[in-house]
Amino acid sequence: MPSVQAMDSSNIKKENAQSIKVLDDLMAKLSVSKSQDEVNAVTINIATFINGPIEEQDAPTKAVDAITKQLNNKKDAAARERGLNAIQAIAEHSQIAASVEPYLIVLLPSVLAAVGDKTPAVKTAANAAALAIVKGVNANGVKALLPPIINSILTAQKWQEKITGLTCIEALVETSASQLALRVPDLIPVVSESMWDTKPEVKKMAYGTMEKVCALIVNKDIDRFIPELIKCIAKPENVPETIHLLGATTFVTDVHEPTLAIMVPLLDRGLAERETAIKRKSAVIVDNMCKLVEDPNIVAAFLPKLMPGLTKNYENLADPEAREKTKQGLDTLSRVGAVVDGKIPEPSHAGSIPTVLAILKQIVATKHKDAVAKFEPSLYYIAALAGQLIDEKDADTHNWTSGIKPYVVAIAGETDAQDIVDELRRRASPGAEAEDAAEADDEEGEDLCNCTFNLAYGAKILLNQTHLRLKRGQRYGLCGPNGSGKSTLMRAINNEQVEGFPKKSEVKTVFVEHDLDSADTEQTTIAWTMKKLAEVGVETSQEDVEKQLAEFGFNTDMTSGMITALSGGWKMKLALARAVFEDPDILLLDEPTNHLDVKNVKWLEDYLQNSPCTSIIVSHDSKFLDNVCQHIIHYERYKLKRYRGNLKEFVKKCPSAKSYYELGASEIEFKFPEPGFLEGVKTKAKAIVRVNKMSFQYEGTPKPQITDISFQCSLGSRIAVIGPNGAGKSTLINVLTGELIPTIGDVYTHENIRIAYIKQHAFAHIDHHLEKTPSEYIQWRFQTGEDRETMDRANKIVTDEDEKAMDKAYRIEGTLRRVIGIHSRRKFKNSYEYECSFALGENIGLKNERWVPMMTADNAWIPRTEILASHQKMVAEVDQKEALASGQFRPLVRKEIEQHCANFGLDAELVSHSRMLGLSGGQRVKVVLAACSWQRPHLIVLDEPTNYLDRDSLGALSKAIKSFEGGVIIITHSAEFTKDLTEEVWAVVDGKMTPSGHNWVQGQGAGPRLKGDEEEEERFDALGNKLESTKKKAKLSSAELRKKKKDRMARRKRGEEVFTDEDE
Repeated sequence: MPSVQAMDSSNIKKENAQSIKVLDDLMAKLSVSKSQDEVNAVTINIATFINGPIEEQDAPTKAVDAITKQLNNKKDAAARERGLNAIQAIAEHSQIAASVEPYLIVLLPSVLAAVGDKTPAVKTAANAAALAIVKGVNANGVKALLPPIINSILTAQKWQEKITGLTCIEALVETSASQLALRVPDLIPVVSESMWDTKPEVKKMAYGTMEKVCALIVNKDIDRFIPELIKCIAKPENVPETIHLLGATTFVTDVHEPTLAIMVPLLDRGLAERETAIKRKSAVIVDNMCKLVEDPNIVAAFLPKLMPGLTKNYENLADPEAREKTKQGLDTLSRVGAVVDGKIPEPSHAGSIPTVLAILKQIVATKHKDAVAKFEPSLYYIAALAGQLIDEKDADTHNWTSGIKPYVVAIAGETDAQDIVDELRRRASPGAEAEDAAEADDEEGEDLCNCTFNLAYGAKILLNQTHLRLKRGQRYGLCGPNGSGKSTLMRAINNEQVEGFPKKSEVKTVFVEHDLDSADTEQTTIAWTMKKLAEVGVETSQEDVEKQLAEFGFNTDMTSGMITALSGGWKMKLALARAVFEDPDILLLDEPTNHLDVKNVKWLEDYLQNSPCTSIIVSHDSKFLDNVCQHIIHYERYKLKRYRGNLKEFVKKCPSAKSYYELGASEIEFKFPEPGFLEGVKTKAKAIVRVNKMSFQYEGTPKPQITDISFQCSLGSRIAVIGPNGAGKSTLINVLTGELIPTIGDVYTHENIRIAYIKQHAFAHIDHHLEKTPSEYIQWRFQTGEDRETMDRANKIVTDEDEKAMDKAYRIEGTLRRVIGIHSRRKFKNSYEYECSFALGENIGLKNERWVPMMTADNAWIPRTEILASHQKMVAEVDQKEALASGQFRPLVRKEIEQHCANFGLDAELVSHSRMLGLSGGQRVKVVLAACSWQRPHLIVLDEPTNYLDRDSLGALSKAIKSFEGGVIIITHSAEFTKDLTEEVWAVVDGKMTPSGHNWVQGQGAGPRLKGDEEEEERFDALGNKLESTKKKAKLSSAELRKKKKDRMARRKRGEEVFTDEDE
């Protein structure tokens, strides 16, 4: 038996230089080796020789040919085993040569086939060799490794081959995780098929492999669902339940091929389920996920799976709402996948090995034509490495050079290698020549922020992989429609939730919102300011704070008074003043002009223009943004795009945003419901509200807030209430709507009038119902037929004075009675009379006086003028019920509510399926508008409507006001909003009101007549059934009767048939 010893490196180098025959000698020694020790020694020598500095470039080819010959030796199992041992040794060498590595890929199919050998020793050697190759090659070589492994699993004759193939995939998960992640779409179908294998060992192995492969999917949204998704592959009956689980998922993370690879099989089955609900949810998931796909090529490979199912469901589903959701999913998928006219585009093949190989051969052939044919395996491997970089969208020169150049050197030499790599990168990589499309931030100044991040709120994606860069001292306007996430972004920055944004310890950031906490309402102005400054660590004396507040316009009474006494404008100014004390680097201003009058808006403009701090401003005031902003940051399809210049310049560059500048340019339209008939009101000029010499004073205040106010409103009123902060505008309106009772004076309102009042702080209407959907809120609010939000108004609360007045005794049918209830109303001459129930007085004036309730049969009718003296609020309650009845009962059903809310720009999905907690400020105000107008009001009162609505919605509101058939009163500081809407102006200054432009009339006044109640629209009961109205026949006058009789006699004379009932 020949003796074999391992050679040292120095001897190998000498022999390499002498002749390639050394390889033949080593292979000969391997073929005659008997013991495992000898085999190991020879294979190590072969590995060291081949991976060493061989001058002749035929060595890898010669080695591959020799080893392949041994593997194909059907008669000698030992030869096959020794050949596999050599391959294992070469692959396990400490440093595989760049010239050798491609040839290991060439050997891999034969190695995997050898796993099915009948000889156990060969099987074991083949398994070890396959794993050695997989673990030994470059991590970027995954693209070359996978085809033979996948082919082996799919075509294996023996189940052991499948086990080895799956083991190789698991090994790649360990050694090449990031590179293998891109190949997940190729792997999941293959491993899924093995999960259904008839052999239990394969099924078990495949399940474990699938878990490891799915661990490569980097998507936080579906991480916790991956075990369920894997179960669905093994057990398709789990699909419906898993769809339900995923249906409530918020997708905010970028969606790439691996995520789609695991989701698409589930969604494909979900779209084919019998249940409409599962089909609907599958479409919603497709819609939500595809919104986060950046590149059409990501989704291209999955379009043939998803498009047919969505199209079929859209055509065949009976449920209109489910069909609409399916259409949304189909539209989103078509848009993201660049589908035109139903034609699915071809996926990009830029990174495919044949595409890159063709380019590489052209480049190499220019100087090394012989190498193209001689080194086919090396060129194929280089193409696979380049394809991996292309798939990763990596066009970095350094990465291409370090990853590919060593393999090019092996075939073309050091001199030309770099040129070949550069040319290949330029021609094959789509991103090589790409430039950053974003506008360069070339202004000078210090970077305060330069980050890329995602943002979501509730179930809604707001921003996806967007970039934000802020410079010191610059002023940025943040623009976008309601619900796009402007306030959410500000709040996330303030709460240090934006990835990459500097912490407050590095960059001082202060957020100014438009509401104070309800917990602060019991404090004085100075106490609140000191408390807030202490909370953020600002140390300053009270004297300094008071001095600074005085500079901001606060007088002594305001500073020392309760914070609740401040108007909305002064509260906003106080919040701004508090922020200024903190000396911020970045000031976040959310609707800073809300509640501010013109004077204070100018003060804020001057402050920001002269401030050294950076500002991010959200505002619907176009003039303010024009005067202040140097840049506009605009929300565009889940990205933030910066435009240099103010709002005017931005609109020039982006004409589609014209509605930010002109209210009339809004394409959205709101619509208020028709107010309905008011008895006795025959023209739009007749007063339906009249106030005469009214004054009001809050308890504990030194003087009245409003004094000697007189006005009237009609169905044709278009009134703007203007005045500085704290003048008494909101107080005046609160008296008009019944929120407050006047201290002096009378307020007349028509008995059947319905008034909608949207408060200055619009969220006050819904603050306690945020867990409800808009539909549920409207159902709760009006389920009794009355408006629950108005039940606590001052004009409905019975006071001690009211109780005393209600003790009045009426003499009816010779007995003294007290009214204990008012139940209904009917016409009485030119007014009304009311059905009252009574308590009968016994022993009146004596010690044992008592009042005994009487039977309903003893009810009696009392004229309005008499009962008002003692039971004004009870009469008002009956009047309101009659007013609601005359407003046509609206069925509180989902369809009716959705149709009503659609008039205010709220889609059905949001109205019926989204909680108000997840809605933006603008969307919540739309809910308030819809709810307040549910009862078809005759008069709409809007207190500062510009505070929360975006430009589009303000334009829509202005159109709705113009077309509304009832009266409108608007309190606002926005002259732009009211200039084309209002004809009458109430100027309130220091509690006094000066009206102008009014046309107050006595009686009906002039103008066109309104339609009567007999011409009212269709009426419905509580269940939505149409009510047929019965109309009384009008009584004919004597002249009309005589004419009718004459006509009848003439017809009879002519021989026509005449019936006697025509006399009736």
